[in-house]
Amino acid sequence: PNPVAAQSFAERKRMFALPRSSWADYDTALISSGGGVWSRELKSIAISPQMREALGIDDGVEELSPPELIHAILLSPNDLLWNGGIGTYVKASFEANVDVGDKANDAIRVNGDQLRVKVVGEGGNLGVTERGRIEYDLAGGRINTDAMDNSAGVDCSDHEVNIKILLDSQVSGGQLAAANRNPLLESMTDEVARLVLADNIAQNTELGFARTFADTYVDVHARLLKHLAADHDVDLELEALPTPLQLRKRFAGELHRGLTSPELATLMAQVKLTTKADLLASDVPDSDVFLTRLSRYFPEPLQQKFSEGILGHRLRREVITTTLVNDVVDLAGATHLFRLGEGTGASTSDGVRAYVVTAEIFGLPELWRRITTGDTETAAIDEMLLYSRRLAFRGSRWMLAYRPQPLAMAAEIKRYSARIERVRDELPTWLGESSTNDVHARSARFQKLGVPAELADDVAISLHRFLLLDIIDAADIAERELTEVGELYCAILEHLGIEGMLTAVSDLEHGDRWHSLARLALRDDLHAALRSLTLKILELGEPSESATEKIAEWELSNASRLTRVRGTLDEVLSSGTLDLATLSVITRQLRSVIR
Repeated sequence: PNPVAAQSFAERKRMFALPRSSWADYDTALISSGGGVWSRELKSIAISPQMREALGIDDGVEELSPPELIHAILLSPNDLLWNGGIGTYVKASFEANVDVGDKANDAIRVNGDQLRVKVVGEGGNLGVTERGRIEYDLAGGRINTDAMDNSAGVDCSDHEVNIKILLDSQVSGGQLAAANRNPLLESMTDEVARLVLADNIAQNTELGFARTFADTYVDVHARLLKHLAADHDVDLELEALPTPLQLRKRFAGELHRGLTSPELATLMAQVKLTTKADLLASDVPDSDVFLTRLSRYFPEPLQQKFSEGILGHRLRREVITTTLVNDVVDLAGATHLFRLGEGTGASTSDGVRAYVVTAEIFGLPELWRRITTGDTETAAIDEMLLYSRRLAFRGSRWMLAYRPQPLAMAAEIKRYSARIERVRDELPTWLGESSTNDVHARSARFQKLGVPAELADDVAISLHRFLLLDIIDAADIAERELTEVGELYCAILEHLGIEGMLTAVSDLEHGDRWHSLARLALRDDLHAALRSLTLKILELGEPSESATEKIAEWELSNASRLTRVRGTLDEVLSSGTLDLATLSVITRQLRSVIR
């Protein structure tokens, strides 16, 4: 019951290296007091005080049969139950043993709500039924799914297959000697492990994020479940996923819980599967913008030696699609594409194009890498991801609204990347007092959570970088310098109190789909008004004038309209009510000034 880890590891290693061995070969001198190794054929096993304490067995129990003892081990109060073998050992209380389909373990199987461990890890498959996992999670346990916990094995197999396809094509083409194939393959073991674990870490980061905000996202998840069932023929019952109604009832009831970790893991898997199918049916994977992505999938020795072979890989489309889907779901979030489609009507392929452009021009993958690596606390990571992902979502919506469809990804990246990079350090100097205060307060909050100052600053200003899209377009339309347009745009944002209105829109109740769409439409209207107003004032002002002078000149010719707008704004602010109705009225009046 109290092993010395180093000694027991060495002994197991010795024992398993024997030509033929069983647990009877274990050196009993290394077993701690009160422990032992017993045959499962025995009628009963005496319970020592040490066993009783370790397994939480009642005082009156003096002996147990082997199945009873294994049952007790499964129910012991420990930190971790690790399943790495064959068989199903945990089910839900409402499931019958006959439903599990593993008769050999019927006598020892336990229910999810009986487990007393803090965490269940699944190195083996089917150790817990899906409903058993959910029951354990709802009872306070920590568990994912077997598919999530041992996904690195599947990922490793995929890499192995794709690498062998490449190497075999090079052998048959004469670019690689057959004798060198296997040594080259073996030499890349560590790098393949690194690539695989990076995928594994990314999807576990997203699963952790989804767990944190499961209650917040209940309505979004309910709508996503409905979408998967109705539009992608996902059988919710078969996948042990709740119906939208069941999820809402659970959240409204005594449990007050959103999706559990096992359900979220299954939901993520279904989103990836359906997204992959949609992309493979489109021309998205054929874009040359993904050639670097394709190359990065393979270990560096192959990138250097067989770059042409990689480009001609017969599963090129599948490799690109798989890695692309992993990025969208693991980095932008499992609900990203669904919310994008729900709000804009965009197809999966158009949504992915918009994500690719937005992520690239704003350098989001690198920002997210910085957020999720290092020693930052999980709570801070989740909060920074939540905030910075808003840039991915709003940027994607903007690309779908303002750029020609389908997006020419390479051209759009070329159009925006260099200019965003050129002015990203200028942006803080353009922001007005309220915007600056918001950024500083957010950065201070992140730093209080232990985030390094440079990263905290980058995340805190990330959403304001969204403004650069309108600024760049306005500069092109008006044929004016980016700095001039940026200064004016941000001055208007501050001068008319639009920053405060945008914050108020974000604070509106998220609620159901209609609340969500109304909030998105209102934000779009405010940004459209700001964009139009910038262009209008640029028409009247001269490049040599300051932003303040341009605004003052415009105000002179719109005095009566502005008086009405300010009157309404003052009335609303003094009432303390910034709801959908009042914000809609203010936005409408603001747009009337532009006419």
